[in-house]
Amino acid sequence: MVTDDIQAALRAMHIMAAGDLTELDQVIHPDAVNREAKAEPPDCRIQGPDGFAASARWLRSAFAELAFDVHEAVASGDLVVVHCTMSGRQVGPFVTYDAHGRVAQAFPPTGERMAVTQTHWHRMREGKIVEHWANRDDLSQGLQLRWVPPTPLYLWRMSRAKRHATRLQYAHPVR
Repeated sequence: MVTDDIQAALRAMHIMAAGDLTELDQVIHPDAVNREAKAEPPDCRIQGPDGFAASARWLRSAFAELAFDVHEAVASGDLVVVHCTMSGRQVGPFVTYDAHGRVAQAFPPTGERMAVTQTHWHRMREGKIVEHWANRDDLSQGLQLRWVPPTPLYLWRMSRAKRHATRLQYAHPVR
């Protein structure tokens, strides 16, 4: 049985993948926290729809054809759990950040496709997502995108991409 909470969680994932973020406020609570944003750019760490929109823009800047193929969605109490496969093609650098919001790593685009399983957990309030966290298969993602094992050339490209991302971050600091 698909509940309203399940529909809201699935709609949020579809909106974030599709990129038309104008409807996020209909499914993301103003107090919503994305627990996965700790490795994302600082503007992704704010509460509410704006933080989730920033996360979507961050993912979509690295991955074209971003999609979530849902295998199972279940609800229990105020929790909705979605088991899915995230897929896309890496067309831009995938930049991760440390706890202080500084560039931690940058994986330059490989043009490769990936399809990795994930489980997303959503705590719901008033029919909207108020908390999100996930379990992902990051090793499979790295292998499919040819980030690992890194070749000497790719390590050099990573170093250049990190320098570039760091320069951009300091040229356009988040307020």
